Amino acid sequence: MTFKAEYIWIDGTEPTAKLRSKTKIIAGEGLALEELPIWGFDGSSTNQAEGHASDRVLKPVFSCPDPIRGGADILVLCEVLNTDMTPHSSNTRAALAETYARYAAQEPIFGIEQEYTFFEGTRPLGFPVNGFPAPQGGYYCGVGVDEIHGRPIVEAHLENCLKAGLGISGINAEVMPGQWEFQVGPLAPLEVADQLWVARWLLYRTAEDFNVAATLDPKPVKGDWNGAGAHTNFSTKAMREGYDAIITACEALGEGSKPLDHVKNYGAGIDDRLTGLHETAPWDQYSYGVSDRGASVRIPWQVEQDGKGYIEDRRPNANVDPYVVTRLMVDTCCEALEKAGQV
Repeated sequence: MTFKAEYIWIDGTEPTAKLRSKTKIIAGEGLALEELPIWGFDGSSTNQAEGHASDRVLKPVFSCPDPIRGGADILVLCEVLNTDMTPHSSNTRAALAETYARYAAQEPIFGIEQEYTFFEGTRPLGFPVNGFPAPQGGYYCGVGVDEIHGRPIVEAHLENCLKAGLGISGINAEVMPGQWEFQVGPLAPLEVADQLWVARWLLYRTAEDFNVAATLDPKPVKGDWNGAGAHTNFSTKAMREGYDAIITACEALGEGSKPLDHVKNYGAGIDDRLTGLHETAPWDQYSYGVSDRGASVRIPWQVEQDGKGYIEDRRPNANVDPYVVTRLMVDTCCEALEKAGQV
């Protein structure tokens, strides 16, 4: 018996990496992740090698059922290695694994809200051929063909993610026409990042069948239109048990060079989106507040009321690398909580 395994990886394109994939036919059935073979690819075609030494290695790190092909076929997310089996320079997962190992005892978990925009040709789905649609207001969580565009694709993507067993926790229409969101988590750092990458691949692949493109561009339409983010919800065991740890984490994200250290790694084009308008804080200013969607970091009102919970970093772009944003947040917040004795 054989089955198809779609090997998926993140390439070396800068400033924003792309997803790549190819199909391997594997003999056997019911193979565990560790039994899946490594594979090679031409790194000179993915901005991960030069032609004179182009081989790179795909190492499986996560697998799930393939909801598109069905049957025994699977999706296989891989990290990229050099031929000496060391992490490739584009492999941001390896650095997250190291950071997570240092702070795993604090039990950090994440929920990431992935916004994206559908495009039909050069226009966002729902935008007229000439001019612009009605101003923002009724599109967010709306219903009806006059305000909602792309729902069949969104429903198909959701169904594919659920069939794949991904930790999808919700979907909703967003503020701009043709703009949507799905949420992954709460999950541990490596799990949430792995599954978000696979959910992104499924988004692109599902949209193919509708002849529509999905983009993670953080500001797909200039002017008075909302951008697209990846709001990142974060907590540790201490934060889920007490409010002092919530404040410690918020303060740590604003200390010294931390705000800019984070923002410069939160996705290309972030200054186009974080303007201080459209429910954002300015990219070069840090703030936090309860129920404040104009702050860099929001403390949900329920968290203040309960005296425990999580925080939402509203700065990451839709095109952020989830391995990077989770690593930075774990490193900054968990280190501060450890120093404060709040673990």
